[in-house]
Amino acid sequence: MAEVLWNRLTAPELNELAAADAIVLLPVASTEQHGPHLATGVDTILCGEACRRTALLVAEKRPVVVAPVVWMGLAEHHVAFGGTFSLSIRTWHAVLGELCQSIGRAGFSKIVIVNGHGGNMAALAALTTDLTRETGLEIATTSYWNLPHANGAFAEILDTQTGVQHACEAETSMMMAVAGDNVRGDRLAEAHGPNAPMGQALGGSLTRWRSFKDKTPTGVLGDARAASAEKGEKLLDTAARLLADELLSGDHWS
Repeated sequence: MAEVLWNRLTAPELNELAAADAIVLLPVASTEQHGPHLATGVDTILCGEACRRTALLVAEKRPVVVAPVVWMGLAEHHVAFGGTFSLSIRTWHAVLGELCQSIGRAGFSKIVIVNGHGGNMAALAALTTDLTRETGLEIATTSYWNLPHANGAFAEILDTQTGVQHACEAETSMMMAVAGDNVRGDRLAEAHGPNAPMGQALGGSLTRWRSFKDKTPTGVLGDARAASAEKGEKLLDTAARLLADELLSGDHWS
């Protein structure tokens, strides 16, 4: 099995991957509250794992490497619960820009920024153009759940929701599968809140900033009580397979 993690490779090995025109997956996530039952590293752990599984599939056909996960994101809406780091858009833009420049200076030209935190989505979509222009690199962006949300694949696995929400059936299942010691089983009974699919507003059609604490007193959207490790494995494998198929289909870089 090929090694795909940047920080487990030597500089000469990375130079060889750069010379072979490898795609770099750059996971971006967050460190924030995830209800009473999940550790704050959920998004970082799951985004990194989704990228690792994706890269292992892609590596069967073409060179690929996964950069270390960016563990800070835009999480101001979670701060009221405590345990949360949050950056401003300006700072996050600068961090992503300099990381992409570092990847370019290491000899790579193709970057896929893979997001694992809902609060990053709007900013990342807006920054894609600027990052491409500023770095001169070929940069694409996505969230690891985009494809399985769009084609209904996650909905077929889950019982109480159709996709990823927050500290929910989906995220808790995936954490049970890959980092079960970060799940507090004795708090699962409390781990439920309103149902609000990713990207759907709570409280009307107008867009305005609201603290997550105004939406859910538990810090959870969805119902973690339905979670299982078996569902988690299926969710992660499905996300990885769909993203790998997308990266290997056609020429996205022409």
